[in-house]
Amino acid sequence: MPKPRKLQISLEATPFYHCVSRCVRRAYLCGNDPVTGRSYEHRRSLIETELLRLASIFFIDVAAFAVMSNHFHVVLHVDSNAAKKATAKDIANRWHQLYKGTEATRKFIEGEFIEPHERNQVDSLIDKWRSRLFNISWLMKVLNEKIARQANKEDDCTGHFWESRYKSQALLDEKAVLSAMAYVDLNPIRAAMATTPESSDHTSIKLRIEYWKKMADKELNDHNADLQPKSLMPFAGNLRQPMPRGLIFNLIDYIELVDWTGRIIRDDKRGAINSDTPPILQRLDISIDHWIELSTKFESRFKGIAGSAQSIKTLCAHFGLTKQINRSSSTLLYG
Repeated sequence: MPKPRKLQISLEATPFYHCVSRCVRRAYLCGNDPVTGRSYEHRRSLIETELLRLASIFFIDVAAFAVMSNHFHVVLHVDSNAAKKATAKDIANRWHQLYKGTEATRKFIEGEFIEPHERNQVDSLIDKWRSRLFNISWLMKVLNEKIARQANKEDDCTGHFWESRYKSQALLDEKAVLSAMAYVDLNPIRAAMATTPESSDHTSIKLRIEYWKKMADKELNDHNADLQPKSLMPFAGNLRQPMPRGLIFNLIDYIELVDWTGRIIRDDKRGAINSDTPPILQRLDISIDHWIELSTKFESRFKGIAGSAQSIKTLCAHFGLTKQINRSSSTLLYG
C-alpha cells in the first residue's frame, strides 16, 4: 500500500525531494512514438519551460530535472522560510500568476479600498495561498494538470494522463542530494538518448553547462553565482561561514562529476578511469563502485527516502516508525 504523502514529505527532516511523474497510458509524453509514428517532441520544451516558470512563482527551487519519453524527474528544494517571510501582497501577486483569485484579492493587489469583510476574506486566502506556495504537491498538481490537458486535447481523448500520483523520495543529506541530482541528469545517457551531458536535451545539466560556457566566454567575473542560470538552484560552493544560499557543492566539481560518470556509464567501463576520479567523491567518502550504483540505480535502491543510515534512523523515529526503511542500501552505499 502506498505511504501517505505526509509520511513522505516532512520539511522538518529535509527540504530536498526527488519527484517523478509517469504517463499512465501508452501515449508518449515526449519524443517519437514508434507505434503510431507521431512526434510529441514539442512537449519537451513545454514541460521544461512550465516547470521553471512555476519554480519562479512557488517558493521551490529546481536543483535538477530531466524530461524523458514517458516520464520526467525533478529534484526540488522547498524554501519555506522565504514563503513565511513574504509579504501578503507578494503572496497574492504570485498566486494570481497561477489563478484568477477573487475580486477582493485583485483590489488588494491594485491598492484599492476594500471593505472590512473583504479584508477578512483576503487575509484568509493569503494564509491558504502562502502554505500552498511552498507545497510540492501543489507545484506538481499545477504542472501536471496543464500538461495533461494539452496532451488529452492533442490525443483527442479524456481520462488520466498521469499515474494516480507522483512519486516522491526524501533526500536526507548532502550525499543523497548529490546522488539524486546526478541520477536525474544522467537519465538520457542511461536511456541511450544522448552520449554526453551537454547533448542531453531538456536536462538541468545541459542548461547549466550551456549557461556556464556562455558566461565564461564573455569573461565575466569568475564568481560561482555569475556562471549559473537564475532559473535553477545555484551551487554555493563548499561549506564555509557565512554560507550563502545554494547547494553545498562547487559548480565545476559537479559538472566534472556528471561528465566522468556519464563516460563510465556510456562506455560500460567501470573503474577504467579511476585515476581521474573527481575529488568531490573523495570529500564525501563515496567509493567509485558505490557511486556508479547510486547514479544508475538510485530509484530502485531507495524507496521513499534516501540518506545515511543515521539520517534514516532519525527520520523514522520522528514518524514513530519501527522499521528503518532502506537501511541496508544506506549502510552499503553511504556508510
